[in-house]
Amino acid sequence: MPAQRDIKRRILSVRNTRKITKAMEMVAAARLRRAQQRIEAARPYALNMMEFIAGLVRYLQVDVNSYPLLKKHEKVRRVAVVALTADRGMCGAFNSNIVRRALDRVHAYQAEGIETDLIVVGRKGIGTLRFQRYKLLSTYVDITDRSAFLDAQAIAHRVAELYVTEKVDRVHLVFNRFKSALEQFITDQVILPIQEELVPEYTPEGAAAHMDFIFEPSAETILEDLIPTYLEIAIYRALLEGMASEHGARMTAMRNASDAADEMIDELTLAMNRVRQASITQEILEVVAGADALSG
Repeated sequence: MPAQRDIKRRILSVRNTRKITKAMEMVAAARLRRAQQRIEAARPYALNMMEFIAGLVRYLQVDVNSYPLLKKHEKVRRVAVVALTADRGMCGAFNSNIVRRALDRVHAYQAEGIETDLIVVGRKGIGTLRFQRYKLLSTYVDITDRSAFLDAQAIAHRVAELYVTEKVDRVHLVFNRFKSALEQFITDQVILPIQEELVPEYTPEGAAAHMDFIFEPSAETILEDLIPTYLEIAIYRALLEGMASEHGARMTAMRNASDAADEMIDELTLAMNRVRQASITQEILEVVAGADALSG
């Protein structure tokens, strides 16, 4: 049985750990509130942008060959997979789930004989994939809420360049979609070609058929400017979703760690009391034995 002093040291150590996990939980909760406000503000804009561009494409009956980001390549030979992970850990299975889904997508394409490129955001995903000896085409780190839109523009420019120059024929975006602090859903979304995501949701008999606009400058010029903007907004929204999901996952993980620490402290306290009781009982027995020896 461990000594009483050793158990006290373990209790002190667990209590110190609990202080850290509770502090991290409170910090994650504060950051989560801000991140949740940002994503709730960004979602309607992103969805309305998608609806507007889809309707505009239908309304104008454009030739997709005139817009490289709408043009579907005849044959898929190479695919880029963009994985949005975090720079920090201590957030449960948040990062590992994204990496696993991205690799599942890579392996599925490889089984079909299609080559893949990995573009990874976040130190955790980069470290994991490099450790597993995967070659990464591009990496991005240190993305914060203040720099997220600029980083989204950089990522969008990179994948658009790859697609327009036909270095890749499809682009997947893998990220965590935020629902609540307890629920985040892995999302695997095709963002290029854009036409694949937009057109199936709308029909000529829908809202697109009733659009009546006056365009200045020309509608084609506006559409040409809006399509890259949509791509940037889609990636920006995914980054915000990932940040909110990361804070939610970290808050939940730290709360679970604090609860586990509480249980461990209770168990160690009970064990220490048993050791103390056994020590007192031993001392009493020794006293009684000594008294019996003297009286005998």
